[in-house]
Amino acid sequence: MDRRIKYTKKIIKDTFLSLLESKDIKKITVSEICKISDINRATFYRYYLDVYDLLDKIQEEFVDELKCASNNENIYTVSTFSKDLLNVFLENKELVRILFNTNNNLYFLNDVLSIAYEKCKIKWQSDLPNISDEDIEYASVFIFNGALGVINFWVKNNFDKSVDEISTIIEQLSYFGTKRFIYKK
Repeated sequence: MDRRIKYTKKIIKDTFLSLLESKDIKKITVSEICKISDINRATFYRYYLDVYDLLDKIQEEFVDELKCASNNENIYTVSTFSKDLLNVFLENKELVRILFNTNNNLYFLNDVLSIAYEKCKIKWQSDLPNISDEDIEYASVFIFNGALGVINFWVKNNFDKSVDEISTIIEQLSYFGTKRFIYKK
């Protein structure tokens, strides 16, 4: 890709994300982005349909980065899988903070969760040959929604714990539930 195109897309994204920090997406206009970015509207529309398309593209790029981090075939534990993902979150703090604030439903992470599901399914079927697909589904939904909640809390607390600490929390809650986690010692 041409350096000018990369620069133009970067300035559009940076401007948009900056606006998202202080405004609801419904109140951000293409004209406003163009004015701040010092580009014309035709340039914006060359790359994006509207502000929602721009947000979708930003999310897609982030999810692709998460997929690459989680693509290691040797990952078989909640801890190692979550560490790889959490490191990407940490490397993209500002973007993550904005995306988590903008997307209360966080459906854009479903692709990453489906990768985690497939890895868990393979591992569980190998370790527990009699486990049903339905039981795998219930366990996965519980673990992944809980992990997302923990990550969301971590983001809202300004990444106050290390990747290892958050990964351990997710792993302990996933394997042992709240009783063992809360009543340590």
